[in-house]
Amino acid sequence: MTRSRVRLGVIGLGAVAQAVHLPLLRNQRHLFEVTAVCDLSAELAGRVAERFGLGTASHFRSAEELLDSGRVDAVLVLTSGSHGQVAGAALDRGLPALCEKPLAYTLAEADTLERLSAKEGTPLQLGYMKLYDPAVRRAHRELAAARPALRAVEVTVLHPSGASQLAHANLEPPPGDVPAATLAALGAETARLQGLALGPDAPAELRHLYTEVLLGSLVHDLAVVRHLAGELERVDHADLWPEGSWSSVAAEGVLAGGVRLSLRWHYLDRYPAYREEVRVHHEQGSIALVFPSPYLLNAPTVLTVTDLDGDVARSREDRSTVEAFEQELVAFHRLVTDGRPVAAGIAEGRADIVTCQRIVGRLAERRGVELAGEAGS
Repeated sequence: MTRSRVRLGVIGLGAVAQAVHLPLLRNQRHLFEVTAVCDLSAELAGRVAERFGLGTASHFRSAEELLDSGRVDAVLVLTSGSHGQVAGAALDRGLPALCEKPLAYTLAEADTLERLSAKEGTPLQLGYMKLYDPAVRRAHRELAAARPALRAVEVTVLHPSGASQLAHANLEPPPGDVPAATLAALGAETARLQGLALGPDAPAELRHLYTEVLLGSLVHDLAVVRHLAGELERVDHADLWPEGSWSSVAAEGVLAGGVRLSLRWHYLDRYPAYREEVRVHHEQGSIALVFPSPYLLNAPTVLTVTDLDGDVARSREDRSTVEAFEQELVAFHRLVTDGRPVAAGIAEGRADIVTCQRIVGRLAERRGVELAGEAGS
């Protein structure tokens, strides 16, 4: 890849495309030209293209048609569900991909992606945008400089409805031109992949927990924890409540070096505002990150460092309005044009699939449910 301005295809034109990526791509027109867009809905593709000034971009209803068009140098994969099939199709054609989370639903998909990437020499960047957040990078530098003995990491997510988080984005109305048979086929494919991961008889509650909560949300926190404190080595405990729902999730585990990890995720439909906290406690103090809703562009993440200055306790607060999603796009351009390494790729996505399967497995064990599939092996 020698072209400095990358011809980009955007696959999937739903909420994250409209609220995040397409507005930011307008800011980065010197790096990217959106030359093709793809969505199952031709109606939605037309409305989104008009709204974001993509009049010269080609429109496609299937990812394969876009990938074979010769119109793109690289792609953003922003579809819902598992991204294994679409990302694999891009890599198989030698097209670098920036793939939103989750990477995939199964280890088999992740392994296929790794083989394709190695075979074609084509990279994949995983959309863990928090790793490009200036506050997260500052936290990493603080810990690397002091090298303190870590003791514990605590994660808390308070998650109001998606509609409340996206109200400001004025998303295009849902389209009405996607055939019912197409939607049914997508649902069947999700069920098939859930079955491969957890076994065909896994309860619906655990399937939803696995794909929508763990792989669909908490993977971002797993990525931050890995970046700051290392890999999760084991899961000791998992819980889900109230009974019959997936509204609150808890998990306890151990990171490298015996550091304890506590995860708490709560879906609170009418909670006033999204809030996400990652706190690292060590023998010299604490580092805390508080993230806003990911859909609020340029809203600062707050980093608070608590330690001693001589004999005086001090607390320092840093924040930046540099947008993490935008820095992620800049990193993707460098990956495509110069081959520079990125913060997360297939290996990190695969590691998080393993962790999410372990959490579901621990919960199933407590409830006397025997899982099959990858999680049961």
